[in-house]
Amino acid sequence: MAKKTEQPVDQAAAETEEQITEQAPQDAAVEPSLEEQLAASRAESQKNWDLYLRERADLENFRRRAQREKEELSRFANENIIKEIVPVVDNLERAVAHARQESGDTEGLLQGVEMTLSMFAKALDKFGVTPFNSVGEPFDPSRHEAMGLVESTEHAPNTVVHEMQKGYLLSSRLLRPALVMLAKAPAAEPPATDGNENN
Repeated sequence: MAKKTEQPVDQAAAETEEQITEQAPQDAAVEPSLEEQLAASRAESQKNWDLYLRERADLENFRRRAQREKEELSRFANENIIKEIVPVVDNLERAVAHARQESGDTEGLLQGVEMTLSMFAKALDKFGVTPFNSVGEPFDPSRHEAMGLVESTEHAPNTVVHEMQKGYLLSSRLLRPALVMLAKAPAAEPPATDGNENN
């Protein structure tokens, strides 16, 4: 009885060996050669290198953008407070102009206001705020706000003839536009009629 059970086991082992030997050549044909594996590894390596370079460039661009935004934030951080101070300077300038027109004994007051105005101008300059002159300049909608037109033969049309309120720049960026009056050509006089119109 023992011999009968050994035969089927030997036969099964022989069949398994035949299957393994038949599959071995098929597996060898599917497996790529070393050159193909090396080429595939090099292609993957190049792909990863390109991805690395792109990510590195993106990171560098992000750093530059963040640095630029930080610099702009520090340059323009005082914008709101400066917008509140500029009207005070305007009122002091008006007070000085009015005091110069008066003939009374206002010399001491005038000097005090002029000194205060000078201190404000220095403080604004320290923070990068500079006024710009508009009178005689051509109208620039990015820097001027037109309040009206004035007939003028001395100035070309659309030239600023009067500045009602100064404009200011904050680090070369417009803080407040200048309120201005513009020149326009004088209206043409209608031809004189002598009253002898033919009906």
